[in-house]
Amino acid sequence: MPDEIAKQLDVIREKTETRKRLTLEEGVFLFRRDVSVHEVGRLADAACRQLHAGRVYYNVNTHLNPTNVCLRKCPICAYSCSDPSDPRATTLAIDEILARALQASRDGCSEIHIVGGIHPDLPASWYIDIVRQIHFAAPKLHIKAWTAAEIAHFARSDNRSIDAVLEELIEAGLGSLPGGGAEIFDPEIRQQICPDKIDAETWLDVHRRAHRLGLRSNATILFGHLESPRHRIDHLLRLRALQDETGGLLCMVPLAFHPANTRFSDLKLADAETMLRMIAATRLVLDNVPHVKAYWVSLGVGVAQTALGYGANDLDGTVRGERIHQEAGADSPDRLTVERLRLLIEETGRAPTLRDTLYRPIEEKSSQ
Repeated sequence: MPDEIAKQLDVIREKTETRKRLTLEEGVFLFRRDVSVHEVGRLADAACRQLHAGRVYYNVNTHLNPTNVCLRKCPICAYSCSDPSDPRATTLAIDEILARALQASRDGCSEIHIVGGIHPDLPASWYIDIVRQIHFAAPKLHIKAWTAAEIAHFARSDNRSIDAVLEELIEAGLGSLPGGGAEIFDPEIRQQICPDKIDAETWLDVHRRAHRLGLRSNATILFGHLESPRHRIDHLLRLRALQDETGGLLCMVPLAFHPANTRFSDLKLADAETMLRMIAATRLVLDNVPHVKAYWVSLGVGVAQTALGYGANDLDGTVRGERIHQEAGADSPDRLTVERLRLLIEETGRAPTLRDTLYRPIEEKSSQ
């Protein structure tokens, strides 16, 4: 190993051990191909163990996508369609939505994760009513619903403040926000991959306001498209600043971009090394967000398991009903059982811990 690389790794190691923050340049360094991904992983694993002592979380959850009809037409999206009359268009009736929620509750799920498209013909009240009716029908389900992009749209379409929309959602039974829609915050890259989606400041502001109202949320980053390592680290630093301000982020979820059936179908899926560097960099740079998720739907089961040694401490969960990554070419299974999740964790020498959405350990009750 060249002396310059060894010295820089020593600096990062010392900073990690003493809880000092990495700079933008130090974060970019973690993505250099002449820097061993295994050395970077060891640093991130040490930081993760400082926080979690070998415990890895998972939950029993289900996903629900009520509609794939969306105004935004993002070039990176394989899931949505803009025309309600498109043969691919799907909008679930409330009876079907409630049936899925009730089945999830009967099967032992503790969480329902709801995101979808911004339908041109459906008012904000339709989306809010989904939360209200699920909460009434299945009150034990934690409802994690609607991305910042959706919430900002609800506010604009109703000519209301974001706070007013969030307050109504909380009253209806909303438990937390997912992290979707963050993509990459850099405006030039964002203009190319999701030009009609809310900008970075709006995404951050929705989460800021949610935190002030007592909601917790996740955050995401979409990597492996047009962005550079510098864009990735800039994204993490903006989230680090938000967390310094509010303390409301529970978990960071690095999402690998799946190009199939998008307008970037000529790109290749990020390789395993890039995925592991992204997980490790997230843990090392984003020092104030407690959890880093290896989302097996996006990374693939094998890479997600490996990522538990590269700074991740959460595998998400059973994830039944996910469609967004599947339609972009993900070859991950449509769900994992609790037994499989526990085995994946145990094979890495770590302790599997069933959790609720807020990362409170709960007693094992289901094997779905």
